[in-house]
Amino acid sequence: MQFLCIGVSDDSADSLKNCLINELSRNNKKNRNYMVRDIVDSEGSTSVICSLADGDAPSDMNSHLYDELVFNVCSALATFIIDKYEEKLIYRIINSNYGYFTRVERKEIQRLALAIIKNEDRNLLNSFFQIRRKNIIIKKLLEYFECSNSVILDGFVNFRLKDYMKDLEEIVEKAMDDFLMEREYQEFIMLLRYFVDKQDPKFNAVHIIVSYDNKYILLDQNKQEITNECIQEFMNDIPNGEINYDDLLVSSLITMAPRRIIIHGAESFRNKELLETIKNVFWGKVVICSECELCMVNMVRSENKSQV
Repeated sequence: MQFLCIGVSDDSADSLKNCLINELSRNNKKNRNYMVRDIVDSEGSTSVICSLADGDAPSDMNSHLYDELVFNVCSALATFIIDKYEEKLIYRIINSNYGYFTRVERKEIQRLALAIIKNEDRNLLNSFFQIRRKNIIIKKLLEYFECSNSVILDGFVNFRLKDYMKDLEEIVEKAMDDFLMEREYQEFIMLLRYFVDKQDPKFNAVHIIVSYDNKYILLDQNKQEITNECIQEFMNDIPNGEINYDDLLVSSLITMAPRRIIIHGAESFRNKELLETIKNVFWGKVVICSECELCMVNMVRSENKSQV
């Protein structure tokens, strides 16, 4: 009888066996009778045995039935490796390559890396790389089983999956870059907060409205427009044709340092990161409004623009 033997640590034997049974059942489109059982040798190590039942056993060494078994087992093992090994491998890569970060920082990089490999954002590119990683493992397993019907899973993962490990290292590097960018952003926010706290408030309240042409209208606490007087000092230093109204808005607000900011029609902000930056810099001072007369006027303007 032809079979495949997978050596695994004792604490993983049951989960591997269940994974093989589930995957073989799911991929068994021709209703083969697969057998999965575990054995413990004299030294206490565990092996999981996969084979065809006697009724489906191949009559010769080249039988396509055995090839089907091998492929389905490889697919199941790839799923198991991804589920049970990836988090440990990510942790090992981070500790090995980025030991100069603090423990808390490494944990955050690990969290970001796991979010990428689990594709928590449902990113199409990450979905593609998920499939790619599984296919790399399947290919390596198929190559291995061409010469042997027995594999020690820990050794295979540690020594036979260099391309797979390279992909994980690139994911950790991407997570590290994201972590550094986020840290720089938070430091930038803290610096802006410091500037705001050091300023004497020029207004008790400032209302922000997104205009129909994606510029911003600023009103004081009496709902009188102050847009021009607020941005004029910055406009003089900007070359023609290079106006960035998002930057102008943030600079104006920091200079005014209002005690309260009321944003009308926040959904009209095309730059959602700008909105989050304003909330973070003016922490506790920002009010999102959606029901007053200014919001209604802004909504009508937006509707008229969409009809043009």
